[in-house]
Amino acid sequence: MSNITSPDSTVVEVAADYLISLPPQDREKTQREIYKFTRWLGLHRKADELSPLDIAIYAEQITPPETKPVKSFLTYIRRKGFSKVNLAVHLRVKKTSHKGASPQQNLPAQTTLTAQGYAKLEKELADLKSQRSEVTEEIRRAAADKDFRENAPLAAAREHKAHIEGRIQELEATLKSATIMGENQGTSKIKSGDTVVLYDFSSDKQLHYILVYPREANPTKGRISIASPIGKALLGKERGQTIEVIAPAGTFSYRIEELHHKMP
Repeated sequence: MSNITSPDSTVVEVAADYLISLPPQDREKTQREIYKFTRWLGLHRKADELSPLDIAIYAEQITPPETKPVKSFLTYIRRKGFSKVNLAVHLRVKKTSHKGASPQQNLPAQTTLTAQGYAKLEKELADLKSQRSEVTEEIRRAAADKDFRENAPLAAAREHKAHIEGRIQELEATLKSATIMGENQGTSKIKSGDTVVLYDFSSDKQLHYILVYPREANPTKGRISIASPIGKALLGKERGQTIEVIAPAGTFSYRIEELHHKMP
């Protein structure tokens, strides 16, 4: 039985309630995509804070087969009264003819980073390299179980190692070719590194974003790529202006309420 009453419930709490409400066979097929979605949003994100733009941005991260479970969950969120708008209609995935293309293949060949972003990637690279021996030990322990047919720990450890190695290669290539962005002179126009506060006309809420280069983007922390639809719309604009963002889910309108330039 569903028993959510708190208006301050997080998306994770609402997701747990939603999954419990499903029949066991449906729950098993659905929970992977639901957990992926909630992790992307952030573990402490409140359910009533979700906006159509959040959903449109997430739609850029997934493939068409992944949409159905998330759409059902978004419908549940509205039914429970956490959203006044139907967020499910904004989860529209753009079809592509390049099935094997990875997100990195769509990034510019030349990478530009802020000094802070470069240092962050260096730290991530060092951390991943230090994890190599730990993951190798995990694989050794899991492989001790000779029944490979249903050895979930072994499969998970191998997948983890493959992810680490792939990310290490990506980081090394990025840092090798990256150039560090110089600080621009003072200006009233929005540029990379700036923080903006937007008024969302569709949800009547304020949104806080930091504009960054693609490699530094992390929507769950409000770090939006300047190559994203909203990033492109914001660059060069000023406080008080209204922008329109065209996304697969439709057109969104925002007013730039505040603009804070990155300090030198």
